[in-house]
Amino acid sequence: MAKHQKLAHIALVVDDYDKAIAFYTGVLGFEMTEDTIMSPTKRWVLVTPRGGEGCSILLAKASDDHQRSRIGDQTGGRVFLFLHTDDFERDYSNLLKYGVTIVRPPSDEAYGRVAVFADIYGNLWDLIQPAASSTDR
Repeated sequence: MAKHQKLAHIALVVDDYDKAIAFYTGVLGFEMTEDTIMSPTKRWVLVTPRGGEGCSILLAKASDDHQRSRIGDQTGGRVFLFLHTDDFERDYSNLLKYGVTIVRPPSDEAYGRVAVFADIYGNLWDLIQPAASSTDR
């Protein structure tokens, strides 16, 4: 019996929907996939990397102090998200253009070219252009 599963969305706790949308669509160039009002205080907001066929990010506005305490630190300071690109220099230059914090400058690794950056909340991301011979990381 064949099985098929895929990761559809990852929730990212944010402080403000519109501020988060502006960063992910305006700075990172993600596409707005959905923005549906669920209640006066809750929206279902999905953003997806350009040309992305896989997982989207659900921008989830913190609703209490406990959730607000997790904004920017959902993984205890580890790299949280891994963004693959087909043009590292284009996307890295764009990060610099918008003043995005670079945590670790570009380096060439066995799996590809990589740099670590922080989003507006402090979440750490790897920007990776996979090596031609690399398997997905």
